[in-house]
Amino acid sequence: QVQLVESGGGLVQAGGSLRLSCAASGSIFSIVAMGWYRQAPGKQRELVAIFPSAGTPRYADSVKGRFTISRDDTRNTVWVYLQMNSLKPEDTAVYYCKLTGLFSREYWGQGTQVTVSS
Repeated sequence: QVQLVESGGGLVQAGGSLRLSCAASGSIFSIVAMGWYRQAPGKQRELVAIFPSAGTPRYADSVKGRFTISRDDTRNTVWVYLQMNSLKPEDTAVYYCKLTGLFSREYWGQGTQVTVSS
């Protein structure tokens, strides 16, 4: 079993910053990529940023230059962070962490709410 737990969401004014954290633990044998996705009310879930284990991070056009994804592997936990700067009201959504393992297996966290007020 693999568990992902997100934290760091909250309410912030436009122009502010938040840092989301995701802790992945459990039976992690190989990670193809870790990423952040978001889903706003009435909209489909969309990719925000992805950190491949081989390759460079990629970002949605809407967050390029404002968001930064990073990863830190510790002994028992893999951490992935999303630093969000210059937040806009349209960034309001539930943010989810996803781990993609071998054979395209996907594991999702429970989500954390980010609300940006104008």
